[in-house]
Amino acid sequence: MGEFFTFCEKMGKEVNEAICDLIGTTKGWEITKMGADGTPTRYLDQVAEDRVLEQLMADGCYQTLISEEVGRKDLGGSSGTIFLDPIDGTYNAAHGIPFYALSIALAERGTICKGYVKDLSHGDTFTAAKGEGAWCNGKPIHVSSTRSLTESAMSVYGKKFDLGQMLYLGQKIRRWRLLGASALELCYVASGRIDGFIDLRKTLRVTDAAAGMLICEEAEGRVSDIEGNTLVFPEEVTVGRTLVATNRSLHGKVIEYLRQGSQ
Repeated sequence: MGEFFTFCEKMGKEVNEAICDLIGTTKGWEITKMGADGTPTRYLDQVAEDRVLEQLMADGCYQTLISEEVGRKDLGGSSGTIFLDPIDGTYNAAHGIPFYALSIALAERGTICKGYVKDLSHGDTFTAAKGEGAWCNGKPIHVSSTRSLTESAMSVYGKKFDLGQMLYLGQKIRRWRLLGASALELCYVASGRIDGFIDLRKTLRVTDAAAGMLICEEAEGRVSDIEGNTLVFPEEVTVGRTLVATNRSLHGKVIEYLRQGSQ
């Protein structure tokens, strides 16, 4: 399984244990501080991040942590950067909606090489290693074979965004879903559960997307910005991006309709 994935599996169990009594509670939604990404840190996030950070520091394997709450932190190891979203879908978790995850990615020499996303409410584990494919619960996964927008199901993530941008595309899609956890939605695209995921918020950070993007791409999906360009994140948490992830047949069509909607 490899040292990284073994560590992640351990963290998945420990984070679940740490937050289980906070799911669906007002305590979990309480603000503890402002995170390094400039948004409020909820108690749920703090508890989960503290559990992972404690273990990372104890292990001493990796060099750097980049996380939504703590920002950049030296871990004391010799190599490797960990990108951590302790709870992807905090609102869902705090309000008892069963769609939230732990997301961890590993980069070596500036390239994301391994990704791990744990669905904390249902138990599914999504993993990928660069150039080796993607898996759900140890079984290979692949994006859907849907070729027509009129037969597709897509998730959109937006907050106070211009609905006009979605006008043309929205008239073509058969089904919309608004699920609220970007790392997990990328994994749903990777496993063919949905045909695409579009994040229009301009606030998607590397910690949100690093693991899920690798999993989606290794499952033969395409990931870009909403203009169709290669999506590149800086290694810090104050810069946000937009994102489009689909199977290869639908990607160009989605980009074209988004362009029409923005004119």
